[in-house]
Amino acid sequence: MSTTRRQVLQVGLLAGGGLLIGAPLIAKEAGQAKASVALNPFISIARDGTITVFSKHSEMGQGVLTSIAMTVMEELDGDWSKVVAVPGDARAEYRHSLWGVQATGGSTTTHSSFDQMRQAGATARAMLLAAAAAEWKEPVDKLRTEQSFVIGRKAGQRLSYGELAAAAAAMPVPTQIKLKNKDDFKLIGKSKARLDGRAKVTGKANFGIDVQMPGLLTALIARPPVFGGKPKVIDKSGAKAVHGVRHVVEVSAGVAVVGENFWAAKQGLDALKVEWDLGEHKSFSTTAQRESFDALLAGDGVDAKVIGDARALLDGSDARIEFEFDFPYLAHATMEPMNATAHVHADGVTVWAPTQFQTIDQMAAAEVAGVTVDKVVLHTTLLGGGFGRRANPKADFVREAVEVSKAVSSPVKVIWLREHDMQGGYYRPRTRVCAVMSLDEKQRPAALEIGVASQSILAGTPFGADVEKTGLDASQVEGLADWAYATPNLRVRYHLAKGAVPVLWWRSVGHSFSAYVKETLIDEAAARAKVDPIDYRIELLAAHPRQIAVLKKVREAAHWGKAPEGHFQGVAIHESFGSIVAQVAQVSLVEGRIKVHKITAAIDCGQVVNPDTVKAQIMGGALMGLSAALGEAITFAEGRPEQSNFHNYPILRLPDAPDVDVHIVASDGPMGGAGEPGTPPVAPALGNALAKALGRRFVELPLPRSVATS
Repeated sequence: MSTTRRQVLQVGLLAGGGLLIGAPLIAKEAGQAKASVALNPFISIARDGTITVFSKHSEMGQGVLTSIAMTVMEELDGDWSKVVAVPGDARAEYRHSLWGVQATGGSTTTHSSFDQMRQAGATARAMLLAAAAAEWKEPVDKLRTEQSFVIGRKAGQRLSYGELAAAAAAMPVPTQIKLKNKDDFKLIGKSKARLDGRAKVTGKANFGIDVQMPGLLTALIARPPVFGGKPKVIDKSGAKAVHGVRHVVEVSAGVAVVGENFWAAKQGLDALKVEWDLGEHKSFSTTAQRESFDALLAGDGVDAKVIGDARALLDGSDARIEFEFDFPYLAHATMEPMNATAHVHADGVTVWAPTQFQTIDQMAAAEVAGVTVDKVVLHTTLLGGGFGRRANPKADFVREAVEVSKAVSSPVKVIWLREHDMQGGYYRPRTRVCAVMSLDEKQRPAALEIGVASQSILAGTPFGADVEKTGLDASQVEGLADWAYATPNLRVRYHLAKGAVPVLWWRSVGHSFSAYVKETLIDEAAARAKVDPIDYRIELLAAHPRQIAVLKKVREAAHWGKAPEGHFQGVAIHESFGSIVAQVAQVSLVEGRIKVHKITAAIDCGQVVNPDTVKAQIMGGALMGLSAALGEAITFAEGRPEQSNFHNYPILRLPDAPDVDVHIVASDGPMGGAGEPGTPPVAPALGNALAKALGRRFVELPLPRSVATS
């Protein structure tokens, strides 16, 4: 099938005016669009040889456009200099290979689509070969491909993919395709610069917040200061008097002020007066929540994992390690504020969204607009960070855009101020954990009991049926229920907490705190045994040779035990999302303030597509985890979040960011993820380094900015 100009524009509209997001924009768009043909839903080839790869996964900074394109081009034998990659719109063919809906998350993009993208590239190559064979009347097995050319056995027999594309698209789609052997890879496993890198650093890349079109209005929404609150009295007069304000309408989320541009909407919002009914949660506080969580932990909870009889051994043991951990609510704090653009029109709905959840958002848009799903066109833009916030089963930001557009009969872009998301968005759940470990005569773990109290991320969503049946949210005990260290008696319990605060997955989900629990306990056990903490871990991980290999690599790379005088090293290792990451934090105390000098990381993620992407993701994940450990927390008083923006929700600044040195461990293990596994080990590695420096453990995050050294 030929790709129509309309289809091409649906992909590229408002993304710089061309097909490409992130590399040099394609020139002469109209002419090339007419000449471009699709060989399958993932590959289109233009007459000039430009190969466009459509990614079914969202690009939010993790490098998916490049890794997907590399995987396709490997089997296509395409010329890398001619490839462009764009995020795909909501489309049935772009469903996640594991989940059945189009979505990006869980560090699954590369491994879940690896075989499918290789098949797409190999199928297109076979069709190009068949077209050349028909042209030359030669057997296909006498032809070969190289750098976007089909080459025949006769001198001068050479046709470009651009010349063959139209004929290839008419060829039967082969059902049996032979993929390359790993040893023959030319792209996969090699470092490639990001296709979207230049456009992003030069400011040419377009994100959801950059969407523009004739007649577009901008809306900001006044939201209740307490979750569950509602408007009681609305005085619209001040907002309506602002020049450029077109509408003030009550919507599900609050009161929307709709202006001709952002500034008009912002001034109108400031002039709007709303008296709120704060509802039943107006007295909610972090302090009161702690008491309620502790009451839950005193009960039985729901067993997530039971091996042996931990309670019996713990009751009779004098050699015990006991900790009570506290982990706060965390905001996602994406650099691009939350936003979406919608146009409800006579033919249906068109949405432009920086989303991780195309299918869910498409269904939500249909519900709000009162149309069938097939009447919703959803364009995926670039995402200025996601971290789970843009994969919301409630589709909040898309629902709002559609609702406002429907109310005012115009295309509308809804923008959340950062304060709106920080104080009225979604958070990683606040979690309290109690843990008791007993040691045997050799100071090895004999029994361990862990209780986890938190709100459920999954309850009340399409993914939460099991939570409602059993009371167990598996995402909140991951990393603990699959405890790796040799421990003959283990019990992990989950205590489901109710609450009005909206919660959502945050980069690495339950692993973001479970790694801290696990690695703090083991490090303390190693200290009591007076054994090197890496050696101690290796002994307890005898059944996990991949983890041992990663530990040995990070020990070598970090020059373990050879830190400069006044510096202290701590180690942690954690497996999540199919990958194993170990990190060593090197720290010192400068006038009582924590100074992190270096993070050394080693990762085993199986087959690597782009080593540069893997390293960048581990760096980014480690720095995000470090930022959370050193200062991030959402706390509540009188029902209201106490933090509103980066002045009181401090993220890691450049002067405080350490060097991050990443090493990839060669492995034949299954392919894992890279987007999230770099986050869990960094906080415990830091905590364990501080324990060496100070002789005490920190069991509450974030860590204090200054610590007493005496």
